[in-house]
Amino acid sequence: MTASIYVREGERVGLRPYRLADGTEFTARVRESRDLHRPWLFPPATVEEYEPYATRLAEGDARAGYLVCELGTGALAGFVNVNNIVRGAFRCGALGYGAFAHAAGRGLLREALDLVLDHAFAPAGKGLGLHRLEANVQPGNTASIALVRGAGFRLEGLSPDFLYVDGAWRDHERWAVTAGMPRAR
Repeated sequence: MTASIYVREGERVGLRPYRLADGTEFTARVRESRDLHRPWLFPPATVEEYEPYATRLAEGDARAGYLVCELGTGALAGFVNVNNIVRGAFRCGALGYGAFAHAAGRGLLREALDLVLDHAFAPAGKGLGLHRLEANVQPGNTASIALVRGAGFRLEGLSPDFLYVDGAWRDHERWAVTAGMPRAR
């Protein structure tokens, strides 16, 4: 029996770690998705930008990155990263994510987000062993708000001038989910 390349599998997508070999496909998908991502998201658009990005997500204990792959073809459909992981009593991480244009609107990122939540909240050794995940979303990003709301995140407030995005400090809504919360499926 062959081991799966995926950390988690759903009905239509699988999650797997970033690899340097994915740089060409990832950056091509980013360039194709520019109109979808802007002004909210600026993932690496060249292989030269991708390599240090993917390396940071694959090394260390402070982040974990997952490529969302369509199970039928293995094609990249998007990504979900758990950043700023803090262990100890906090056991929390901050999500970053994006669908690629060819996969947008098909529910693939939603399925992937559910898989990431399952993996993040699974005990260490079987997952990340976290208790809480946060998603900080600019108020005008209605698609991202719908994604986290649909996955069971609760709105916790507004953080003015929270992140520096696209040349300015931007307000963000704070959405969060904890391991014990009921989640929509």
